Amino acid sequence: MADDLRRRILDGEFVTGTRLASEHALAHEYEVSRATIRTALAAVARRGLIEPHRNSGWFVRLVDQVQGFDRMRSFTQWAEARGMAAGGRIVQREHVAATVREARRLRVRFGEPLLRFTRIRTLDGRVVMVERSIWAPWVMPLMEEVPVDVVSTTRVLAEAGVDVVHGTHRISAVPASSDDARLLGVRRSSPLLAVHRSTFARDGRAVEFGEDRYLSGEFAFEVAAGS
Repeated sequence: MADDLRRRILDGEFVTGTRLASEHALAHEYEVSRATIRTALAAVARRGLIEPHRNSGWFVRLVDQVQGFDRMRSFTQWAEARGMAAGGRIVQREHVAATVREARRLRVRFGEPLLRFTRIRTLDGRVVMVERSIWAPWVMPLMEEVPVDVVSTTRVLAEAGVDVVHGTHRISAVPASSDDARLLGVRRSSPLLAVHRSTFARDGRAVEFGEDRYLSGEFAFEVAAGS
């Protein structure tokens, strides 16, 4: 029950600052005693997701936005699923020669022309992340034509018949560079959460290699594991 309540909170079913259903209502929903539901609520509270208000019940605390890697979803798809508005603005777009690392990730020749752009991402109007993407040559014509305020490059690709169906992610903590600081409005060397990603189309071709740098304290990432 505690795990289920935690999942429902992180999925946005219970909005930050609102009161949960009463213990009596939750006990009825889960078909358990009030003593049992109190134990479950206390377990959720120990994880920092809810807190009791005297004579008022349990309230959802402000928590990090949580994004899972259990299925392939873009930032925009994830935000829309949670009832939030994702935004974007390309601040730099340039043609570059593939480095050794980029060539390996995108499965192209060293030095092959690639498209790189930097994009600021917003959530409900707030800047939360800077996205840096390197696009494979076969999708470059599409990405060269997207407007600077494109909300979802994944949607642009899908409308052109390119389905991004799987990817890899590596998470690390990094200090903000001077460029990060300028774009995100933080001090240089401020802690950021970096997600390095490679994405692939249904036919196995590499689509994009990039890195997203999230503001510290704005996001958490959750990975589901099974036996």
